[in-house]
Amino acid sequence: MATDANCIFCKIIAGQIPSMKLYEDDQTLAFLDIGPISRGHTLVIPKYHGAKLHDLPDETLGKILPVAKRLAIASGAEDYNILQNNGRAAHQLVDHVHFHVIPKPSKEQGLIIEWPGTQPEKEELQKIHAELKAKFDQLPKL
Repeated sequence: MATDANCIFCKIIAGQIPSMKLYEDDQTLAFLDIGPISRGHTLVIPKYHGAKLHDLPDETLGKILPVAKRLAIASGAEDYNILQNNGRAAHQLVDHVHFHVIPKPSKEQGLIIEWPGTQPEKEELQKIHAELKAKFDQLPKL
């Protein structure tokens, strides 16, 4: 299993740094975020070290969302966000894949997002669709 001796999350997995664990199995660890943006904000991380989502094996990814789902239910939140960032420009601060489960109890609490939507022309969307579809179809089959 891939690890990085300098990674804070790998150190948490190894027990070198304490955490408030909520769940652990052979591939996944979930714990309270120590800088939460709402009550019950948790992190779900793979034990496999990968900086970005595309660095993880598919079987590892398959373990994460069921844990995130159960944490969202356990939080009792009617509304919540599941957030996963990849790279500094996308607000990733720790270079180890992690999913935030963030209860959203009110408009003012929890994750606050501005969504700068655009209105591209249909032709531009068709061009993007064709490009993405061609590249997607070249990837290994699911």
